[in-house]
Amino acid sequence: MNYDKETYLADLRFRLDDYRFAHSVNVAHTCRELAKMYGENEEKAWYTGLLHDIFKNETKENTLAFFAENNIVLTDCERNAPKLWHAMAGSVYLQKTYGFDEEFIRAVRYHTTGRANMSLLEKIVFCADFISAERDYPGVDDMRERVKISLEYCMEEGLRFTIDELVNDLCPVHPDTIHAFNDICLLKRFPNGKKE
Repeated sequence: MNYDKETYLADLRFRLDDYRFAHSVNVAHTCRELAKMYGENEEKAWYTGLLHDIFKNETKENTLAFFAENNIVLTDCERNAPKLWHAMAGSVYLQKTYGFDEEFIRAVRYHTTGRANMSLLEKIVFCADFISAERDYPGVDDMRERVKISLEYCMEEGLRFTIDELVNDLCPVHPDTIHAFNDICLLKRFPNGKKE
């Protein structure tokens, strides 16, 4: 695919605040580093990281209207988890507006929840979002060390962190996150695919 960098950057600048724009650029750079490390297409990874949060600064009202316009039906869990909406809406927006391929769209769609059987690109974007340069939460240095060992080792901690936070706040945990966590745990126990 021929990527149109200037168009994407202009779209991001229009849609995102300064912090979120800087985060998106940082995630793009981290995606490229991880793609080089793990054998993914570096250009594709960079653009996926760049655009992963394109709907992050949309209001709830605008995002709900976008869902309605595009016949996107939310589950009860999704309706009560607005933090997930930007990934869902962003993936649809990017597919309709720019025609990115299915793997690119899935990487944007699942960068917050994860899912079972994630592709290499999906894992890269998921991890890069946790460890991008501006991140400074407690434990980020551990996450940055984990990703050097494997994407799955980073993901297991990211998923555990997410699940713990949601459970402690008595918030619902999206089934995709549970499936992603289980998948990573099973992969660790059965690295040759013998999930019994």
